Amino acid sequence: MDEKLFSARMAEYKSAVDKYLDACLEETQCASYHKLTDSMHYSLTAGGKRLRAILVLEFCRICGGDVEKALPMACGVEMLHTYSLIHDDLPVMDNDDLRRGKPSNHKVFGECTATLAGDALQALAFETVLKTDLPALRVLKCAQVLANAAGHEGICGGQQLDLEWEGKILSAPELEEIYLRKTSALIRAACLMGVAAAGGTKEQEEAAAGYADNFGFAFQLRDDMLDVIGDEKTFGKPIGSDREEGKMTFVDILGLSGCQRVIEAHSESAVEALGDMEDTDFLIHLVRVLEKREQ
Repeated sequence: MDEKLFSARMAEYKSAVDKYLDACLEETQCASYHKLTDSMHYSLTAGGKRLRAILVLEFCRICGGDVEKALPMACGVEMLHTYSLIHDDLPVMDNDDLRRGKPSNHKVFGECTATLAGDALQALAFETVLKTDLPALRVLKCAQVLANAAGHEGICGGQQLDLEWEGKILSAPELEEIYLRKTSALIRAACLMGVAAAGGTKEQEEAAAGYADNFGFAFQLRDDMLDVIGDEKTFGKPIGSDREEGKMTFVDILGLSGCQRVIEAHSESAVEALGDMEDTDFLIHLVRVLEKREQ
């Protein structure tokens, strides 16, 4: 895909998502509990690639859906992702003081408000998805997919394993289980929600799931590498934090060059998973760009 076309579509999607998210909490700025909504707004609008939201919108588009009507779905995924980041950064979890180049939520608003902000964003994510102006069965399916990714089979289960196995020597399958739950689950949900929002076919769902699982695993491996070789200002969070917290990553098992080879292999598998789906140039280009990302 032409780089200019790719960049233009990325910018268009990101701008639409940022605008929607920024407006979500505007009316609550004067509420008596505005510290909570200020905290929510702080993390929700702190930047980020909006990758998951973009995947919702692009899968909706290539499956013949209405991208504009799917925007609340995409933003619901971003809200849920932001909640997970706020909670991950807490001292009782990953204990990170920097997120997206800014102080973590709890460093600005305190641990109690940060915890409540995450809780409230998770609730707002489902509220946003459920009020999407699409056929009821499509909306329900999207909500079910998102709930599955958020719960014990997805993010929460992955975080629990991450905590339990901290400081231990892990096998590659054990690390992969954490990654597929903690990172890939929400990426998979985003892709499947895009298909569901468009009323897509079973074949399109299977292609989206295969793409997402490989894409998500490669994405997390690149994070492992950047935690070793990245620049803190570019990466947006502390370098070396995994090692400081006693967390094992695939860099410990495979080394940097080995990780890059696995990333490239999973990227190829992501592309192959798209199979006969039409108009997938953007999704393929996205994989290639993120293979070598610096943030």
